[in-house]
Parts: sequence; structure tokens; C-alpha cells
Amino acid sequence: MPRPVFQESHILVAERARLSRAIAIARVLCIVGIVYVHAWTGLWGPALTALDRTPQGLMRWGLIELLARSSVPLLSLISGWLVGPSLARRGTRSFISGKARTVLLPMVLWNAIAIVVVSGAAWLGWLYAPQPTSWVWLFNELTGALHPNEINVQMPFLRDLFVCLALAPLLVRCPDRVLVAIAAGAIGWGLAPPLLPLLLRPTILAFFALGIVVRRRDLAARLGAMPLVRVIVPYAVMVAVKLALDIVGASAGLDTPVVTGLTDIALRAATAWCFWALAWRLANRQLGERLMRLEPAMFLLFCVHLILIWCAGPAIGALTGPIGAPLYPVFFLVQPALALGGALVIGRLLVRLSPPLAKVLSGGRLVPPPSRGTAAG
Repeated sequence: MPRPVFQESHILVAERARLSRAIAIARVLCIVGIVYVHAWTGLWGPALTALDRTPQGLMRWGLIELLARSSVPLLSLISGWLVGPSLARRGTRSFISGKARTVLLPMVLWNAIAIVVVSGAAWLGWLYAPQPTSWVWLFNELTGALHPNEINVQMPFLRDLFVCLALAPLLVRCPDRVLVAIAAGAIGWGLAPPLLPLLLRPTILAFFALGIVVRRRDLAARLGAMPLVRVIVPYAVMVAVKLALDIVGASAGLDTPVVTGLTDIALRAATAWCFWALAWRLANRQLGERLMRLEPAMFLLFCVHLILIWCAGPAIGALTGPIGAPLYPVFFLVQPALALGGALVIGRLLVRLSPPLAKVLSGGRLVPPPSRGTAAG
């Protein structure tokens, strides 16, 4: 009776391949969402808050709060899902040193580049941006050790992700119930006042730990293939709760940090599930294949997009106007595409000028194509 065994093996191989494609597509969707979160508006502080209830403010709020902020939870889940086999294959020492090269080192280097480029441009009077104020500021801007960065505000994800990866040799040995307890504790830690800067965003640890559980329970494919109704209903419920809390929460006395924080976490988890289900379905579509081709550049886009936004945003914004101007929605919607174009150009230049540097700055994703002589040999 070898045939059923062969068919089962074929199904498992096909499912693993689809999972790999879905993860690549999910990464693309997540990084695009992160770019939207940091999109240039031309305003800040009270001036930006004053536009929250305008059509453009609501468009931006809806895209960011109801969709894009699920990016970090989904990326954290994926990292937790991937960590077990990688750790088993490489061993603890090799695993952590490898993650230091592909996560921590690029983070520090891109932070240094951001200081030179963005703060340098501000010092020359070309744009309004943070500038060094002390050695402590410089140290923190490079490492994010004490509090989130002021220029590359996305980098705390890599910083906290590396902490989670360093803890992975312990986490993968924990039973599922302990991992769930760790996730719950991390969520509580995130809702409490800041105390210990071991993690700047403790919810990253929560979703990272849950990603390990998802892998053990073989839930990734089942969650992705779930009927759309079951996927969308939790999201719709949480959107309704979020909207109700924003509209009547203050008058009802419900807008406490704990209630709003738990609502945001639940909404982001439900949204992440929606995006995972979308990635799962795109994994067998032609559009998914096109998105997969962009995946090797996504780490570079994650690292460089705020430098591009700081430097190019005001120049393009001078033509479209800031948020509230008639042309701003067009600029807002195309910012991820513009940032991706800039990242691709930078990636190609890096590969041409210094392949080793390109490999480091892209977290090992960008490598030059093999030469014809090498391929022939």
C-alpha cells in the first residue's frame, strides 16, 4: 500500500511550500504596512491632531490603526514560528551569533547612517529633524538601549526581536502552557508603566512566544485556510469595539490605558490573522508570485524607509502639500511604492559597490548574482 503514503508525503511537501510562500508574502504586506505607519504628513503635534476628524485624517487613521498596525504582531508570530527549526539546525551559539550579524549589526549600522544623513541634513538646515544633544542620546540612537529611537523609530522592533531570539534557546524548551503564560505576562508588561528597558515593546515577546506554539500545534496552515467568514468576524467585532471606544469611551469612563491597550492588542491580533489568511490565499496566485519577488528587498526597505521619508518627504510634500492639502492623499497612498523604489535603487548600488556591505546591510538578503564563470563551473 505505498500509494497513500506517497500522496500524504506529496501533500505535506506542498503544504510546506505554500507556507514558505505565504510567509514571504506576509512579510511584504507587513513592511508595506509599517511604511504607512511612518508616512510623511508634513505636520506634527497639535497641528496633526487637529486634523484627526477630517476626511484625510480619518483615512490615515483607518489605514494605520485598523490595518497597518498589525504588521509587528504578524512579523513577531512569523519569527517565533521559524525559530525552532533554525535553532535546532544551527545550535545555540551559531544561532545567536548569526542573528547578531543579520539583525543587530544591520540595525546599528542603519541607525548610524540615519544619524549621519538625517541629523547631518538638519545641521545644515536642509530639513527639520533630531540632532545629537549628548553622548547618551547618540548611544541610544545607535542601539535603542534605553528608549525608542527618534530618527529610525521602527528599529525598536529589531532590537526587541533580537532579545527574543537570544531568549529562544530557553523559550523553545518551555511547554505550551508556559509559553502562553509568558505571552500573557508580556502583554501585562506592555500595559504597565515602563520599568525595565529589557524590551521596549513587550508585546513582541508575546506574539513571538505564541508563534512557537502555533508551530508546535501545526496551526499555521489551518489558520490560513480557515473560511473567510470565521477570519473576518473577529476583525469586524474588534473594529466595532475600537470605534465604540474612540467615540463614547471617554464619556462612559472606559478609555483607561488598560482597556484601550487590550483593545488595540486584540484588534492587531485579529487583523494579523486576516493578513495571514490573505497571504495564504495569495500563495497560490499569480499576484502572490509577484509579491514574493519583492521579499528579498523587504528587510532593506524596513531599515531605510524612514531615512528616505525624512529626506525626500519634505521635497515631494512641497509639491503635494501636507496632510489636509488636496493632493496629499495621492502622496500618502503611494509612499510605500516610492520608498520601495528608493530601497531597490540603494540595494543595487550597494551590490555593485560592495557586495559584502550589501549583504550586511540587508541582513544577508541581498547577494550578487553568480558570475557566468561561477555558474558554468
